[in-house]
Amino acid sequence: MTSIIENSPLFELRADIHVAASPSEIYTVVSDLPRSGEWSTECQGGEWVSGEPSAVGSVFRGENLRSEEVVAWAPLVRGVWHTECRITAAEPGRTFRWMMLSHAGDDQESIWGFDIEPAEGGAVLVHHFRMTTATAGIHKIAEDLDETERVKFVDEWTSKIAQDLDSTLSRIKNIIETA
Repeated sequence: MTSIIENSPLFELRADIHVAASPSEIYTVVSDLPRSGEWSTECQGGEWVSGEPSAVGSVFRGENLRSEEVVAWAPLVRGVWHTECRITAAEPGRTFRWMMLSHAGDDQESIWGFDIEPAEGGAVLVHHFRMTTATAGIHKIAEDLDETERVKFVDEWTSKIAQDLDSTLSRIKNIIETA
């Protein structure tokens, strides 16, 4: 029997919101990853560790914080931890994406991003996440879970990500529209 952890894509979610600002103004905010602590539910911010800030190929090191309540029963990293990502798309006013890197610095099929679509009175900001194949971290979480627990984890993690996408977009909208 194949495990749910082997599904491809394992996660694929998106959310959108109308923002009363130009695509250029929105892009300036969402491509400034050190500011992500202002809107992210987990990333507290961080710093560029290589390359030109926000440029394709540049690497960002984020500081993250996860509470005990998040999928509380699962063996997740809690408290503060760090991740690195590499920018994979940076088209001002249109799209900004990053790929999570493994602890060894290798690409993982875990991509986050924003797309911006012009709309009447501003633009639609789309936030998306796709994990094509399970990362090393997901495999570590799942290794001691039986299949029923793995299915429960994927369901609950999918719900968490969906809530995070919506929350992030609401916070970004508020930041931009009240600036």
